Amino acid sequence: MSPTGITRRYALTAAIGVTAAASLASTGLLAAPAVAAPQFLRNDELKEALRRVEARRRHLLTNRPSANQWEMEKAADAGGDIASRPVPGTGLNVSVRKGDIATVLVHVIRRFHYEVDTLGLHGEPNPIEGWMAPSAVRDSRLPEANQASGTAVVIRPGSYPPGVRGSFTTGQQLIIRDIIADTEGVVRWGGEDRRAYEGLFYLTVPPGDARLERVAAKVGTWGAIPGAGAGTVPDVTDPSRLRRAARYR
Repeated sequence: MSPTGITRRYALTAAIGVTAAASLASTGLLAAPAVAAPQFLRNDELKEALRRVEARRRHLLTNRPSANQWEMEKAADAGGDIASRPVPGTGLNVSVRKGDIATVLVHVIRRFHYEVDTLGLHGEPNPIEGWMAPSAVRDSRLPEANQASGTAVVIRPGSYPPGVRGSFTTGQQLIIRDIIADTEGVVRWGGEDRRAYEGLFYLTVPPGDARLERVAAKVGTWGAIPGAGAGTVPDVTDPSRLRRAARYR
């Protein structure tokens, strides 16, 4: 093989390695001591790429947990664990924690949009808010602090302020409780809290809780099942659904 061919092959391998390094970092695998870098990453240039990716990720961390014990991050869409995700059917995006958390929270938003109240119509300026900067957190013990870890969303933050009840009709509340039942309590509605925050939906489980993976797998497959998932508009007054929803209030 010519020297040029060798150079091109090396460059291709290096490019693949850097992409893999970024992928590993975004999933948190690089932080696990037991996970070794793939063989093709073991050279000085790629080790340096790994170091830069990991340094960028660590720069985003705060070492401060939100109320549900997930770590707050300093920015979204900056190479960390929090990124903008589309909410299918709405034309909206929301910044939330990647992976299972995004799957579950996006499901909640979609059902709200289809069944409770349509979001983002008529030029609505701020229909949904996900991640917020840790510097904006007043008290990390409050449920809304979970936004800073990418594990909470607020529907219409300017419309349903903390401490105010009565924003939704009885019928809308039945639907919201049915949505929460979809998540098996992995997500909680702030309207059920002692200090109500009716626009807030937040993750209740800490890192490593197996319930999150199970619920994400469930709601993630509903899109391929007729009569299941967001947009199907179930009868939330069915006695079996009411009993199910009552478990998570």
